Amino acid sequence: MKRTLNHYSKFDTYQFVTFRTQDSVDDYLHRVNQNSGLSISQRQMEIDSYCDQSNKGCYLNGEVMDIIGCHLKQLDPKFYRLIAYSIMPNHVHLLFQQKQELQEIMRKVKGSTALLINTCLARHGKFWERDYFDKAIRDERHFLLTYEYIKNNAIKAKLEDANRRFYGIYES
Repeated sequence: MKRTLNHYSKFDTYQFVTFRTQDSVDDYLHRVNQNSGLSISQRQMEIDSYCDQSNKGCYLNGEVMDIIGCHLKQLDPKFYRLIAYSIMPNHVHLLFQQKQELQEIMRKVKGSTALLINTCLARHGKFWERDYFDKAIRDERHFLLTYEYIKNNAIKAKLEDANRRFYGIYES
């Protein structure tokens, strides 16, 4: 997705981040970007909806899902305080309080997992889309809405393993 704003990065900020597999949205992105009347947030919602229904780039299942979940937890607390994540078949949603620069966090998350996943799937080359969508959390209401969105994303997409795809610190 073509960005018009820089990533917002400030220590201790709560961040909602979405990143996708390389081949999950290529053709769709071109069509969405042609509709210049949409804001960045509206484009992101369109793309998320597409990804939830698409079979493209759906590598994030089974062992791959476990690799990602384990790695996300290992980066807490050095890089961030992990609040929640949802690992969808072709994209990941994260909610965390950042403890490092956002760009460094995402480099660590995507770089390390790409290597592990490519090895697991006996593939090579780029795994993740280069960019990612981030939104700084503005207030408690925004935080709660974001947490619930992440929590219910796999359920809304009617995935059989929805509960396994979600992690949240407020769940028992």
